[in-house]
Formats: sequence, C-alpha cells, structure tokens
Amino acid sequence: MSYHGAAIVAGTEVRVHLSGRFDPTDGRFHWNGRIEPEPALVTLLRSGKREVSIHIGERSADGRLGEADPWGGVRLTGTGVPPWDEQEEDE
Repeated sequence: MSYHGAAIVAGTEVRVHLSGRFDPTDGRFHWNGRIEPEPALVTLLRSGKREVSIHIGERSADGRLGEADPWGGVRLTGTGVPPWDEQEEDE
C-alpha cells in the first residue's frame, strides 16, 4: 500500500512518497515515507516541532517528522489508519 502525490503537512502544501504495512508484532498499521524538499518544514523541524497532521484529500492523520536529508526532504512516520485511501494510491 503506497501513495505518491500532493498532501498538506502542518498547513504546508507538499508532495509526499508514503508506504505502509501491517505489523503483526504489535497488531497496528505503520506508514512512513518522505516529504519532498520544502524549506518551511525544515524550519519547523529545526524549531523542535515533531508532531504534525497530514491531510490527503478528505482524510487526515497524525504523524511525526523525522530527520531532514541533505537535499531538504523530511522523513514522516505514523501509526494507525493512513492519511490516504486505496483510490488515491500512486497518484
């Protein structure tokens, strides 16, 4: 299950590359991926903000910002229902 396309993270329009899987160890769905370079999110991350909301279409979920890569992309992770549905996959 994956999604590549437009999203809103912490109120900022971005492009994301996300995928997810069910983990039988903890019985939960885990999703993660990368936000394409966006200076506003790198600034937010460096200010100490980690917990964010992500919106894709009509769906949303809580996520956590990870490290920024050398090109300005930011890692994003979450647990539970992903912020995309199957009709939105691989846009």
